[in-house]
Amino acid sequence: MNKIPHALSLGIALAALWVLLSGHYTLLLLLLGLASVLLVVAIATRMDVVDHEGHPVHLKFKATLYYWGWLLKEILLANIDVCRRILSHGPVISPMVINVRSSQHTTVGRVIYANSITLTPGTVSMSIDGDTILVHALSREGAADLQAGEMNMRISIMEEKY
Repeated sequence: MNKIPHALSLGIALAALWVLLSGHYTLLLLLLGLASVLLVVAIATRMDVVDHEGHPVHLKFKATLYYWGWLLKEILLANIDVCRRILSHGPVISPMVINVRSSQHTTVGRVIYANSITLTPGTVSMSIDGDTILVHALSREGAADLQAGEMNMRISIMEEKY
């Protein structure tokens, strides 16, 4: 497997993070930052942790941006729903445990799906077994939304077979 795209992508991400967090743009500090980025990439490559799981450059960039925008909107709507359920009078929750099918082709895709479920308030991924994710949902509506499969479909679009 060719590790150059993964190492290059890791180096660019680390360099961008270093520049954003340091806030100093003198030549000496930029050179020291570059040296530290190169050292970290070399060590990560030597440790054999630079691969498609550690730094997934195989995901479609444009689809990933659209997915993050959609996920942020869903997180906001789920927050509002959970707040409404907490503040209302009477029992408005119907907790349940459901199995959700995952159509992703890679482990990274299934982990992104399970993490996205957990990031959305009112649902928690409990375990992954093959292509099935065990989920605790706070309400029947939340469970129905997951079983409808929109999140699953969006992650499958984002994921490229390689």
